[in-house]
Amino acid sequence: MGVLVYTESWNGSFRKSTFEAVSYANETAKLLGTEVTAISLGKVNDSELSKLGNYGASKVVSIEAVKKGDSQGCTNAIADLANDASAIIFSNTYTAKMIAPRLSAKLKIGAINNVVEIASNISPFTVKRKAFSTKAIETTKVNSKKVILSISPNSFRLIETGGSCIIESVESTEKGDVTIEGQETLSGKISISEAEIVVSAGRGLKGPENWGMIEELAEILGGATACSKPVSDIGWRPHSEHVGQTGKAVTANLYIAIGISGAIQHLAGVNSSKIMVAINTDPEAPFFKAADYGIIGDAFEVVPKMIEEIKKIT
Repeated sequence: MGVLVYTESWNGSFRKSTFEAVSYANETAKLLGTEVTAISLGKVNDSELSKLGNYGASKVVSIEAVKKGDSQGCTNAIADLANDASAIIFSNTYTAKMIAPRLSAKLKIGAINNVVEIASNISPFTVKRKAFSTKAIETTKVNSKKVILSISPNSFRLIETGGSCIIESVESTEKGDVTIEGQETLSGKISISEAEIVVSAGRGLKGPENWGMIEELAEILGGATACSKPVSDIGWRPHSEHVGQTGKAVTANLYIAIGISGAIQHLAGVNSSKIMVAINTDPEAPFFKAADYGIIGDAFEVVPKMIEEIKKIT
């Protein structure tokens, strides 16, 4: 039996998280002695679809008629292709969180989200996942014949195989009860949930007019900008940049928190980051207990000096 992987696209293009999911699917297929079939929903051109072969997909099924915002239609389309699949792989994005549970219920199979490692056993499927707001790692087993695995972004490396894939376009009439009237998307910015470097700031910046240095630091580091919940609540920054337990989860390689005290809800959403740096004038700020590195100082003095020094070596 094969491995099916959902390859999410944004405006006709794939992001890193999609290639991570395909890489994971390929490693899973090796354990099962089978091949990977990728499913792409929505309009994606063949040159973009062919990139999936480089990460292990041997076949790509493209269904343009089904839009990813229609979770019921997506679920039905994937279920139609899942008969011969022993594992169905997602990247744990917001779209996957809509589709994977519905697919699990429809197919009556087990599902595991926030997966961080390749399966240690395939009979039954046994994997490690993040639990308790990413404070712990638990080992989970699924006894159903098929399994759905949603991979935590930035938890599995990209593995290029140099391979190619067959692309098959399929007509589908699968539609759910949801009609998409319109979409508003951000463009030209790195996705916070996928970014390897995140520069985040809080009320210590004193006002939205001071965010220029945060954006400059993020830009020279090749990272994304983020903010704490109070900052988005008072309208200094858009809600799309809010990270924390009630915002977006961050699994960055480097997370820099500037002027953020470190409330437990914020830490719960960012403590999966590999290295955390805190910059704050308050030596008792809770973030210092969680951070790998801390700088006690005024952000308006520290950040410009950081930018100056980084520019010297870039």
